[in-house]
Amino acid sequence: MANLSDLTINHGIRDMNPDYTRAVPDEWRKVARIFTALGDEHRQRILLTFEPGERLNVGQLVAVSTLSRSAVSHHLKILREAGVLESRKEGKEVYFWVNKQYLDETIGAVLIYLRTHS
Repeated sequence: MANLSDLTINHGIRDMNPDYTRAVPDEWRKVARIFTALGDEHRQRILLTFEPGERLNVGQLVAVSTLSRSAVSHHLKILREAGVLESRKEGKEVYFWVNKQYLDETIGAVLIYLRTHS
């Protein structure tokens, strides 16, 4: 019968990388900003409002939200700064859309890293 120390060793702890100070890959720093931005349920709902290829302004998002215009604007700023959304001012309006390419590249890079290092 195996004792507790044998079970611990057999579960890979002996093979663990002891270098905790190893640098965090750049891809992970980018995805951390994305995950932080999407950690809020209101920002998740804003993102889910966009249909593929759709561009929306603050007023359109406020119309379907339970939040005030200033709150929606605040959440849009966080999503834009994290790279989740892109924006462009056209006349008096600012339009937002999902930055699909950035999300694909950033999250994809983390998935590739996990597949090759796990």
